[in-house]
Amino acid sequence: MSRDFHLCYRTDLTAALSPYRVLDDRYQEIRWINRFLDAQQLRGLSPRSLRAYGYDLLNFIRWWWQRSHPSLARLDENRSLDYVRFQLAADPKPTPQTVNHRLAVLRCLYRFHCQHDIPRKRGSVLSIHKTRDPLGFGKPGRVWVPLRLKQPQRVVIPLSRQEVSRFWSSFRSFRDLAILGLMLLNGLRSREVLELQLQDLRLSEYQIRVRGKGNKERILPLCDDTIRAIERYRELERPVSDSPLSFLSLKGRRRGQPMTPAGFHSLFRHHRRLSGVRLANPPASGTMPGSGLCRVELAAERGRRMNTGPRDACCYPNSA
Repeated sequence: MSRDFHLCYRTDLTAALSPYRVLDDRYQEIRWINRFLDAQQLRGLSPRSLRAYGYDLLNFIRWWWQRSHPSLARLDENRSLDYVRFQLAADPKPTPQTVNHRLAVLRCLYRFHCQHDIPRKRGSVLSIHKTRDPLGFGKPGRVWVPLRLKQPQRVVIPLSRQEVSRFWSSFRSFRDLAILGLMLLNGLRSREVLELQLQDLRLSEYQIRVRGKGNKERILPLCDDTIRAIERYRELERPVSDSPLSFLSLKGRRRGQPMTPAGFHSLFRHHRRLSGVRLANPPASGTMPGSGLCRVELAAERGRRMNTGPRDACCYPNSA
């Protein structure tokens, strides 16, 4: 019998339970998956990690139910290989990184319930690695590594000075200049920019507090240009709102509400088309803090932009 499964987000649960729940078509919980998610909630994983775990296990339960193996104890490495084939045959085809992440979460789920690793059988795809003795002598040991797809190395192509200057020149509002400055000069990720709160801005101390992956906090210094852009955005452009987040939408029906990831990436797409710099995306802007391409070509441009008065700033149209 075919069943449909989905992932839902609940706000009526206690802090000890995961807000993300895997349900079937009758809205009944899949207990052996949700118990695992609850355990990860107790470990202190971030909501984004719980959401990723939930979607990984949602993909697995849909395939597992089709195979008529409702008991997780029947899983072995050979069936894990069948699961990989099922994923690679999907349209669109997932990336090797996605497949490996799903396999890692699946092994954690199996270890959580069965208290041991997924059993190996003849014909399993495994790799053997030799390890050295920690004291430097003796026979090398052997370690069995379970199935894992080879991931191509991702290379972030840096922009040239001319490309960065042309891309920077396409921004008009102080909000967008502040966002670009934080990503280019401080290396902030797009999610870190969106979650930056007003209380995290320590402009008098030339610092900001950033919460990164795993809710880890770090203190970053700010340059004068970025501070001036943030100050003028707050004085001239930021809509009146009770939101604690720093960057809000400036136009349309969402004016005064926090920027969304979709709106953030739409902003970059708009300026890629406007400037003609196709490689100017958030990863390329947020992984090169303090690099040479923001020291020479942009110095004069930043000075011209930041030293404009309020009268000139009012002439700049908002781009998002």
